[in-house]
Amino acid sequence: MATTPFWSALAALAIGLPMLLAFNLPPSSTFLNQAVALVGWGGWLAVLAASLARAPRGRRTAGQMSLQAALLVLLASALASPLWADLPWSLSLSSAGMIAAAMLAVQAGARAQGDGFAVPAFRALCLGLVVAGTLSSVVGLVQVFAPGWTDGNWIARTYIEGRAVGNMRQPNHLSSLLLWAVVAAAWLGEAQVLRRWLVNALALLFVFVVVLTASRTGALSMLLLTAWALLDRRLSRPARWLLGLAPLIYFVFWYGTGVWADASHHVFGGETRFSTQGDVSSSRLGIWSNTLTLIRMHPWTGVGFGEFNFAWTLTPFPGRPVAFFDHTHNLPLQFLVELGIPLGALVLGLMLYALSIAWRAARAPVPVDAAPGESLLRPAAFAMVLLILVHSLLEYPLWYAYYLLPAAFAFGLCLASPPVDAPAAKRGGVNGLLIGAVALMLGGALSVVDYARVVVIFSPSAGSPALAQRIVDGRKSIFFSHHADYAAATTSEHPADVMPAFLGAPHYLLDARLLQAWATALDQAGDTEHARYLAQRLREFRNDQSAEFFAPCDAPPAIGSALPFQCLAPARAFKFEDFR
Repeated sequence: MATTPFWSALAALAIGLPMLLAFNLPPSSTFLNQAVALVGWGGWLAVLAASLARAPRGRRTAGQMSLQAALLVLLASALASPLWADLPWSLSLSSAGMIAAAMLAVQAGARAQGDGFAVPAFRALCLGLVVAGTLSSVVGLVQVFAPGWTDGNWIARTYIEGRAVGNMRQPNHLSSLLLWAVVAAAWLGEAQVLRRWLVNALALLFVFVVVLTASRTGALSMLLLTAWALLDRRLSRPARWLLGLAPLIYFVFWYGTGVWADASHHVFGGETRFSTQGDVSSSRLGIWSNTLTLIRMHPWTGVGFGEFNFAWTLTPFPGRPVAFFDHTHNLPLQFLVELGIPLGALVLGLMLYALSIAWRAARAPVPVDAAPGESLLRPAAFAMVLLILVHSLLEYPLWYAYYLLPAAFAFGLCLASPPVDAPAAKRGGVNGLLIGAVALMLGGALSVVDYARVVVIFSPSAGSPALAQRIVDGRKSIFFSHHADYAAATTSEHPADVMPAFLGAPHYLLDARLLQAWATALDQAGDTEHARYLAQRLREFRNDQSAEFFAPCDAPPAIGSALPFQCLAPARAFKFEDFR
């Protein structure tokens, strides 16, 4: 089709640019990446929607409706959370916008089944993933083999010596991108878009850089590539060998890199990743155990959408993991603890039903005269969905637009029905998909303008107003006012003077600095019991930032003086709800 090169270029920008952007502005290290993803996907989906406007439409399938219903429940929960759980509206609207964007991407994927549109749309997606994977592989190679070349703006500096983290600065995220790129390259080879030698070379590169990430999630996911090769007889023999041998190729690269590192006295970060010493789960088992406890404590209504960190931090867990977790690192547990068992189980059930339909669609036969690659389109799209779901059992990649939107689009492709040759008159009318895509693009652009209101708080330029005025201006932000609240709460010399800041800031991320400021503010305001409770929760984290705060507790008090509030336990028990 004549539109395919243009689609492919837009898809490469929408997928690749967010994952390749190293430049960032405080307070968020990923906001610009997400904003670029929203704008890029809005642009690509707008062009796709315009092309689909008069294409034959397929019927809505049970899988589509099930997935969209699950997302609609999440959307309603995000918007309801400020009304009963005190989640700041800035966080509620941000989450609602992301969920709405995912619903749009699902719909776009499902609509791309018109005559000749599913294959070119998926081809554009795969080409975008291959471009993003190739350039991200170059970044990863530089980070490991030439770290002196990293400048932090074009190529991010790795924060873990000897490991590739990509410009997303997260080894597991880079690993998942590269696994998607392996699937994309394999499909492009089957669709006769790329030559076999190039497919093999790209796949080897991607697997090698997955090794350099030392991602245990990436290592586990190699088995999914083998499962595809074993279960899908429609793959060509070269593709089946390539995918089937992925774990062996991974092991050879791992062993060879380890030998090279030992011989050259370089650091290979993966050598310690699978060590049996310490916590091999990186505190995940601890946070999952704490999450199950919270679910038992709040089985019916949960702790509130977006409120896991708030509830977990303010609930006593003497043996808790010492990192400040803001997610459960497991998608099912996240839904159950925040929404409660009934609503969380409903969302999970709807998603699992949609996944089962996608699985059946991936295995269904296609016409013998199908276009090259069409028979493997749904299996490849399903493999992408499955890979990111496995990642979601161990982390939270779907909280990032640059993973959420491709996954939602691929899921929509899996759930589409064949087109129905409806009369042309029924194909006209308002193009809701196009309107949604334009809204997504404009919303992403406006979020950048809105974000600038809080950037100046943390990174002032010459001539910027005083900090107090910058905070006042930042509180006018629609999506990011909680960052202004955090700045007010943690920079005030007398925290009790800024008590309103503690209405919003603790619901984003309660860390050591904020807990200390909040406890101090409550004590200064005369609410010593609540202050002592917060101090006890802070002590559980055993954080170096709070060492000075608790130092007076280790020294004998002066004669006639009482211990500071943080040194004594409260006289009564509290729940996290008492701090809303």
